[in-house]
Amino acid sequence: MRILVLGAGKMGSFFLDLLSFEHEMAVFEKNPKRMRFTYNCRRFTTLDEIAEFNPELVINAVTVKYTIPAFEEVMPYLSDGCIISDISSVKTGLKDFYERSGRRYVSTHPMFGPTFANLNQLSEENAIIIKEGDYMGRIFFKDLYSKLGLNIYEYTFEEHDKTVAYSLSIPFVSTFVFAAVMKHQDAPGTTFKRHMKIAKGVLNEDDYLLQEILFNPYTHDQVAQIRTELKDLLEIIDHKDAEGMKQYLAKIRSHVKD
Repeated sequence: MRILVLGAGKMGSFFLDLLSFEHEMAVFEKNPKRMRFTYNCRRFTTLDEIAEFNPELVINAVTVKYTIPAFEEVMPYLSDGCIISDISSVKTGLKDFYERSGRRYVSTHPMFGPTFANLNQLSEENAIIIKEGDYMGRIFFKDLYSKLGLNIYEYTFEEHDKTVAYSLSIPFVSTFVFAAVMKHQDAPGTTFKRHMKIAKGVLNEDDYLLQEILFNPYTHDQVAQIRTELKDLLEIIDHKDAEGMKQYLAKIRSHVKD
């Protein structure tokens, strides 16, 4: 299959490497320097090259802020039968866009990301495939993710956004709170260092991505739970309530059991 990847960032390069031995690959990237470490694929910097390549599948791997604009830019150069796809962690506006386009599409979310995951060992990582969209497109990604050993879940666009609100917004906001109140430690403990590593990784993400995850319409209720829990914990601390602390620790330990 002829596959075009939009964007030569971490995830775009990952998909290029992953697919290059079984498919004819090309990448479209306006910044030539970002294509220095891509190989076994054709490198495009102009739209006319895309039309000549005539891809059968497009994988949009640009920054979430530019996902829809990137589609709009290249679609006039794609054949009617070409399937368009995204791997965005935020699906805001994508369902409406796909339906307006009238094109075959597939939407997925590899939840491992490049920040923390070992891209060579993904058996403990997850991927979401959106139920709406082209059947053959979904089969392509299901087969691909299965070969990687990923745990695959199939959700609607709405179910995906609810899941992301829980699985990303709570860890992100918790990390923001840690970073907001932390002070430099000359001799940091192990727990502090681990939290610091997570904080640096999260805060290295694109600002727009963080914004869109937190502006997800389902995020507010999740974050409000943090406020409630902090209020309860602060009351236990203020009253030096040993029994209350014991019960609280038992409750939260039950949440993190395997």
